[in-house]
Amino acid sequence: MATKFLIGIDLGGTNLKIALVSLSYQIKDKKILSTKSFSDKSKLICAIADAVASILVDNKIARSQVLGVGIGLPGPIDAEAGFVHFFPNIPGWKNVNLKTILEKKIRIPVRIDNDANLMSLAEYRLGAAKGSKNSICLTLGTGVGAGLILENKLYRGSSFAAGELGHLPVNITGPKCNCGGIACLEAYIGNNRITQKVKNEFGRDIPLEKVSDMANQGNKKALKIWDDVALYLGRALVAVVNLLNLETVVIGGGVAEAGDLIFKGVRKIVSEQAMSVQAGRVKIIKAKLGSDAGMIGAAIFAREG
Repeated sequence: MATKFLIGIDLGGTNLKIALVSLSYQIKDKKILSTKSFSDKSKLICAIADAVASILVDNKIARSQVLGVGIGLPGPIDAEAGFVHFFPNIPGWKNVNLKTILEKKIRIPVRIDNDANLMSLAEYRLGAAKGSKNSICLTLGTGVGAGLILENKLYRGSSFAAGELGHLPVNITGPKCNCGGIACLEAYIGNNRITQKVKNEFGRDIPLEKVSDMANQGNKKALKIWDDVALYLGRALVAVVNLLNLETVVIGGGVAEAGDLIFKGVRKIVSEQAMSVQAGRVKIIKAKLGSDAGMIGAAIFAREG
């Protein structure tokens, strides 16, 4: 009997990542493409279908060996209907029946959900939130997403759109966000906003990894950049921790690679500003599965369908 596999796809505002995954959730092969290189929705959908076909050919695997394809997407998704409402950071995606479109192209069952939900599912089953009954998993990248595990279940809300921590307002007035809101957390600590702030401070583009190195060497401007990220994120998490009395807050995504430059400040703010009972319970830790979490979560979701 032929070995069975899953395919997990993580579509973000920056990268399209696709993995061939075993039934024990080990990644056997993966491809990473730039989301921005596909100029419109139809080209991006074709790129997803082509990437699925390509990874199967490269690994000499028949479509019949794939139990399902799971896809994590950066915006509000109706996971039951397989329907994309919109993406705040990728234009041209509004009311798209992606599950149906893709199943016609690739002839394999497809399930779709919000990318942070699937990252959260992976960290809950196999990563940093394993053993936690109530947790939130944040992904800090182009956008700021979050997935909630409440009483050991992924919580999606009444319209399947819960967990949009990035669109929690953290000020009364402030920058307009791509979602249409004002002063959203994402408008302060999304990757693009931090990059712009770096350019304003230093007069040139500097990769965020380099900004972290500069901060660790004591550069005051670089330290201030990460202190501000910790401040806004910490204040948003005070609200979430007080509201939900969580055991674990897991933080992942590219921006989280700044490590203690963010984590120390976030922990301090939550410890000092959250209510004592909730603050005493919660642990704030780095995601364990790294950049693979979204693909692994998508594979788990595909299999459970």
